[in-house]
Amino acid sequence: MPTLTMLDTMLDVDAEGFLQKPEQWNEEIAAEIARENGIAELTDRHMQVVRYMRNRFLDTGSAPSIRSLGKESGVEIKELYKLFPKGPAKLAAKIGGIPKPKGCI
Repeated sequence: MPTLTMLDTMLDVDAEGFLQKPEQWNEEIAAEIARENGIAELTDRHMQVVRYMRNRFLDTGSAPSIRSLGKESGVEIKELYKLFPKGPAKLAAKIGGIPKPKGCI
């Protein structure tokens, strides 16, 4: 399994940089992942989506689809694409320290 060092912490990641052990995540790491993916600062709205994604994954073992994310997170799909321009479900999962959602390219 590949590793990545971020903020002096060794992280287990896949080939695309998704954390493979959600327990290695914290909000400092989230902010660094966001910066590396073009989001200079995580706002409360970003974190609302990230926390929703994380909690859903930790509760069920899978991340929500973009459609579910738009309906259930409290952030509409249009806004999701403004917050996470490179693909909301994929990028929110990456920032949230969970594996890439099924169905994401």
